[in-house]
Amino acid sequence: MKALVTGGCGFIGAHLVKKLVDEGASVTVVDDLSSGDISNLTDKGLEVRVVIPSLVAALDKNEATSKKDAVVITGDFVDSEVLSHFVSGGYTHVFHLAANPRVGFSVEFPAISTEVNLMKTVELLSACRKANIDRFVFASSSSVYGDVSGGKKVSATHEDTECNPNSPYGLQKFVCELFMKQFSDLYDVDSVALRFFNVYGPGCTGDNPYATAVAAWCDKLKSKEMLRSDGDGEQTRDMVYVTDVASAMYTCASHKNLSGFRYYNVGTESAVSNNEILKMLDEKVGGFGVKNAPERPGDVKHTLASVQKIGFDTGWSPQESFESGMNKTLAWWELTNE
Repeated sequence: MKALVTGGCGFIGAHLVKKLVDEGASVTVVDDLSSGDISNLTDKGLEVRVVIPSLVAALDKNEATSKKDAVVITGDFVDSEVLSHFVSGGYTHVFHLAANPRVGFSVEFPAISTEVNLMKTVELLSACRKANIDRFVFASSSSVYGDVSGGKKVSATHEDTECNPNSPYGLQKFVCELFMKQFSDLYDVDSVALRFFNVYGPGCTGDNPYATAVAAWCDKLKSKEMLRSDGDGEQTRDMVYVTDVASAMYTCASHKNLSGFRYYNVGTESAVSNNEILKMLDEKVGGFGVKNAPERPGDVKHTLASVQKIGFDTGWSPQESFESGMNKTLAWWELTNE
């Protein structure tokens, strides 16, 4: 597998790159470092070669890269030099994680975020068509569903649930999926959209755009500040550990029996409330205060994924329990000794 990973220096992307390298893939990352950091790769023991877009043509001249785990192109993935290299570079798979994932930003600036999250994705899909890749794997989001709970606890959300996104970000992800289906129908570009639920784990900092309550609270614990709890704390989330997400992406990329356009939830079929997380933090770390805040406008009350479809089609299932994942996350933050 020769893989291009957009956004590969981000929280989820870096874990995916580590997984790909461990599986023996040749990996090129494209990241403009607007929210990612090369240290997310090097901290995982990966050796990288950094190239700016204007020098990316050198990669086409077979310069020695065998001693490095990955090449990192520090620029926009739709830069003309980058796309030219990609189309002619013999890549077999694309993992597209680059985006502006800030829901609030998309609400305030819908035109700008649509250009980044949707239009650039279509441009990348067009390049995938020219490159004749084997498969395109897209980091979609459970936000495509909108608020299916209506404020009440719900049974697991299946992929056939009607999509009714309540933010431009969720709409952008959903329309990207529609383009993927069309590229599959018109141009035979095989693709998989993975609808991530709430991803957590080592490497997700409190100011990360993917930050969950777990990361935000760990950040406050580290700086010995009070933890903010929104609303009544009974909102629940399907929390999926980041290495399980990376495994799902690799599984869907490498599976031989997928074709056309596919879309799957990536979660755990288990939900935990904010109050339960606070109780766990009190037991494992302690020594903190909690300040209450109003419920955030537009916040979804409950999320819970069904992962039966991806399990049936690929055999993937989440391996990390929430307690085990929390132990590893707290250790990464150096809040416990585990």
